Amino acid sequence: MTDSTPTVVLVHGAFADSSGWNDVITELVAAGVKARAIPNPLRGIEEDTAYVAAALAQIPGPVLAVAHSYGGAIITNAASRVDNVVGLVYVAGFAPDEGEVLQEVEAGSTDSVLNTVLLTTTYPAADGTTQTEFWIDPEKFHDAFAADLPAEQAQAMALTQRPASALGFTQPNGVPAWKSLPSWAVVATGDRAAGADVTRSMAQRAGARITEAEGSHVIMISQPHIVAQTIQEALSAAFAAA
Repeated sequence: MTDSTPTVVLVHGAFADSSGWNDVITELVAAGVKARAIPNPLRGIEEDTAYVAAALAQIPGPVLAVAHSYGGAIITNAASRVDNVVGLVYVAGFAPDEGEVLQEVEAGSTDSVLNTVLLTTTYPAADGTTQTEFWIDPEKFHDAFAADLPAEQAQAMALTQRPASALGFTQPNGVPAWKSLPSWAVVATGDRAAGADVTRSMAQRAGARITEAEGSHVIMISQPHIVAQTIQEALSAAFAAA
């Protein structure tokens, strides 16, 4: 493949890892799409944005950036720092504007129950300070995060979840890439984590082409075909216009 071959780059969100994209990537690769996932450190808007921006910049050729949940905030920031991203896809994802803080945005949601199911622990930061990180209570994970998955699968996800630094929800976001790039969004109407009302309103504000589907916050796991189809539609449109 040449450097002109587009790459779909998938970024996971909080309380998760790249394995959540497995079925989507399998479908994309089967369709001949070049795709890969990159990890999200989950250590805060500033650190995560710097990491993902560096990863995006090192991918040869044009990129369609796809993100789930909190990862949406990260690609919103990171894609503004590189010149090879030609489009954005938000999957039950946040698309914040400059200066917005996710914790404040979530507080206004009537669909999200996230703030009622979080547990807190601490971790030592590299600068010597002690920071707070969030987990989802494993007993409430299924209902709040993955209600349309089998209980056994949701339990395994709950017990292997990755905590997210509180800095991801308290640090302000930077210049949003959606102001200069075309965007698409999959809004899961049963999303009780990010909140369907929040992801829908953010997608509308970003001017995204929206696909709504019945599903939980992890719609890329429960209905990977819908997500893969939206990505392929975005891929065709974004690179035709590039």
